Amino acid sequence: MTDFTLRPWRKGDEDALARYADNPNIAANLRDVFPSPYTREDAAAYVESCIQNEGRGQLYRAIEMDGEAVGSISLTLGTDVYRRSAELGYFLGEPFWGRGIMTAAVAAMCREGFGTWDIVRIYAEVYARNTASRRVLEKAGFSLEGTLRRSVYKNGEMLDSCIYALLREETP
Repeated sequence: MTDFTLRPWRKGDEDALARYADNPNIAANLRDVFPSPYTREDAAAYVESCIQNEGRGQLYRAIEMDGEAVGSISLTLGTDVYRRSAELGYFLGEPFWGRGIMTAAVAAMCREGFGTWDIVRIYAEVYARNTASRRVLEKAGFSLEGTLRRSVYKNGEMLDSCIYALLREETP
């Protein structure tokens, strides 16, 4: 694994974010709210949103390598009856795939989330066919809780999704 840093987003991250996020291989595994193509304007709006909403029930972190943001990881605190849970989301620039970076980033982000909030559970929903992301979660200590059959409509097809979760007491 290569060294990386998790840090808050900041002005100046927009160009690197746009460069790594503008990738149909990334967008294919994320919700439709993730733009594709991903423009510098999209990056500027995302960075600004992360800065403005930090600490308001959300933790946003840039994954930095060699001085630039190469990915994103976030936790969003649940509301109402889900207020003791948080949802994990992430992506990493394709040149950095397969190095163990995201597994380590997920573990670090979960430690931060459990340390910041009075939550008992962090969960993530991934497309069943995204075996790399599923493996990231499993290697970070998450357990598969279930498969939601034909739960997602993405790029003209119905897909299964998988719910993974990590409980506070299971945190490595």
